[in-house]
Amino acid sequence: MAELFKNIYNQKFFDSFIDVVQQVKSDFDKKAFLNCIYDNEWKNRELKQRMRHISIVLKNHLSENFGENVETILILISQLKKNGIREEGIEFMFLPDFIELYGLENYNTSIKAFERITQFTSCEFAVRPFIIKYEIEMIKKMNLWSKHKHPMVRRLATEGCRPRLPWAMAIPSLKNNPTPIIPILEQLKNDKSESVRRSVANNLNDISKDNPNTVIKLVKSWQGKTTETDWLIKHACRTLLKQGNLEVLKLFGFGAIDKIKIDNFETLTPKVKIGSFLEFTFEIKNTNNLASRIRLEYGLYYQKSNGTLSKKVFKISEKQYSGNSTTRIKRKQSFKIITTRKFHIGQHQLSIIINGKEFDKIDFELIKK
Repeated sequence: MAELFKNIYNQKFFDSFIDVVQQVKSDFDKKAFLNCIYDNEWKNRELKQRMRHISIVLKNHLSENFGENVETILILISQLKKNGIREEGIEFMFLPDFIELYGLENYNTSIKAFERITQFTSCEFAVRPFIIKYEIEMIKKMNLWSKHKHPMVRRLATEGCRPRLPWAMAIPSLKNNPTPIIPILEQLKNDKSESVRRSVANNLNDISKDNPNTVIKLVKSWQGKTTETDWLIKHACRTLLKQGNLEVLKLFGFGAIDKIKIDNFETLTPKVKIGSFLEFTFEIKNTNNLASRIRLEYGLYYQKSNGTLSKKVFKISEKQYSGNSTTRIKRKQSFKIITTRKFHIGQHQLSIIINGKEFDKIDFELIKK
């Protein structure tokens, strides 16, 4: 079984980290620190809970002065870099979490710290309470960050203000009205860093869930300018495409499907054991004399704990299907146990989706191993 991600915080990590801390603070008490880290709840904590716990324990082993502690953290980061620790490692995200937890009332010190810390490990989660509390000031600062020479600072400008950043608190005001952050996205849409452009796409995808017309308007104005921007807007529209938004489908060349047929749709495994695979097959027929561009997906209706079904859409392909052609498709869907989804035995359903239109569903049963 694969190692749990939360176990990046292990004895080897702490030994290495504390060695560097002691190079910065010679009186740092390693034994006392580890005794506090490995408390009775340590094994039960998930990744972000462990990050928060490390932040709290670290604070208890530093000074009472926030400004002094920020300086210690910045020196510590410099020392970590000197020791060859790679930048952008998620394991050090408890450092910006420390700023989030203890610096909300120290705006200027905290924001300066974020600008430097994010060049080592991302501050995308930690800046969000500051946006909520100091929205006008933070949007101005993020506009400045969008012009910064370091790509991770530019990325923070867009990733930090995503209205619906996964595993983070939402920003209600930006979900309601994303207008204040549009100039940041405009500034970064052609950024030379792929990770920054990807962040712009993810931000737009967040916006599309609450303000689809805002995204569609931007997509129309950005489309066809550069190869990079065309990729960005396609990635930004992935939720709208999955939702079958007809206006967006047409923007990307997916048209009418009145002459597209589905035949011989069946599950090859009508009973699926947890830990194995659902296998299914179908034929897609283009009865038109002309080729048709098709976005092909399937919908899987997972059974929930209360017996209702919850749909998730999976992409199969986007391609041209020749006129008067029949193409047989065969696919597998894993039901191996994963940490991000809990499976429930019983009836599930499967459907085929073409250019946003869902065809008839068929049943299959999930059973125990």
